[in-house]
Amino acid sequence: MRDCRSLGRFLHGLVERRPELHVRILVWSGAVVHAPGDPVPLLFGADWQAHPRIAVKLDQHHPLYAAHHQKIVVIDDRLAFAGGIDLTVERWDTCGHSETDQHRLRPDGTPYRPVHDIQMVVDGDAAASIGDVARERWLVGTGEALQPVGHAGNPWPPDLVPDFRDVDVGIARTVPGWGRTRAVHEVARLTEDMLSAARHSIYIESQYLTASNVRRLMTRSLAARRGPEIVVLVKKSSPGLLERFVMGANRDRLMRHLRRADLHDRLRLYYGVVDGRDGACEVLLHSKVLIVDDRIMRIGSSNLNNRSMGLDTECDLVIEACGDKQRRGIAGIRNRLLGEHLDAAPDVLAAAIARTGSLIRGIDACNTRPRGLRPFPEMDLEGPTRPISASGLMDPLRPLRLL
Repeated sequence: MRDCRSLGRFLHGLVERRPELHVRILVWSGAVVHAPGDPVPLLFGADWQAHPRIAVKLDQHHPLYAAHHQKIVVIDDRLAFAGGIDLTVERWDTCGHSETDQHRLRPDGTPYRPVHDIQMVVDGDAAASIGDVARERWLVGTGEALQPVGHAGNPWPPDLVPDFRDVDVGIARTVPGWGRTRAVHEVARLTEDMLSAARHSIYIESQYLTASNVRRLMTRSLAARRGPEIVVLVKKSSPGLLERFVMGANRDRLMRHLRRADLHDRLRLYYGVVDGRDGACEVLLHSKVLIVDDRIMRIGSSNLNNRSMGLDTECDLVIEACGDKQRRGIAGIRNRLLGEHLDAAPDVLAAAIARTGSLIRGIDACNTRPRGLRPFPEMDLEGPTRPISASGLMDPLRPLRLL
């Protein structure tokens, strides 16, 4: 599905063929202004929405400038997806990220640049619990209470090989306190716990890197004589003037601060590129991943920025390894992700990490092709490191309140 219209037609066809099927879609009201797609269908409806068992609602129950940022899909309480992928335009891509992929087009037929994103898919009790998250948000956003779905059977796609079986999956949320809605800060606490628990390595993929709690914990880790290596992948370019002024500038200031704190050369800050017609072409990184050692893995909707910790509505999934098999599974996913960025086979990267005894040196050994990871440009380490004063307006830790 490369655009919302084809997805909408697909959903309309499903409800036409299945008389008991209901489709409910909750969309952040701010998408009318901020989303890359056409706002007219959100405001006035589209042809595919004209069905009594398809409900598309705009979620307006959120603080000023807060986003309903969860990206979850739940099917019959038996299968659920959660991650960073928005169901909108300019999100489709393959793992190849070729700049010249002729299928990566906007609805008007023009190409857009490569994009990297991730979701986790789960079944069983985890899917049912994500269903509870979706129903709670639907109730808050629309006032309609929905009941759990009691279908039997196994909906797992037959051609999708699972990375884990019989594993506990945790759910971490951010919900801003607003009106009668109670604040939930599970994402912030999980982030802090994971970073504090790291012993050997921290691997991060995040669209943004500005969070004050991440700054504090990474600074402490890098300054310690012994501590984990930290590898961060973050997007380099920012599309809008305001985003460049606040999120881009604060990312650079946090990076400058971390580089000054890196007393033992354990930090690497990268962005991904592929070989393009005019040289290196940046891959737009939209994923949200945090992997600590080979023990804990989180994939979800929350970035490492302040608003994901207390303002936006978020949903992340986390797996903590119990036993060697699950630890190998987490390490394997990290190596697959890095291998994709480096254009290297995961087992080759794993061998390089084992041979050198270092995640950073293993990456260096494989980072030899036109497609790979590029360090952020050198910056003046004597420059400013504190967030700019306008941060509280675009990247606040808590809801903005007008007096």
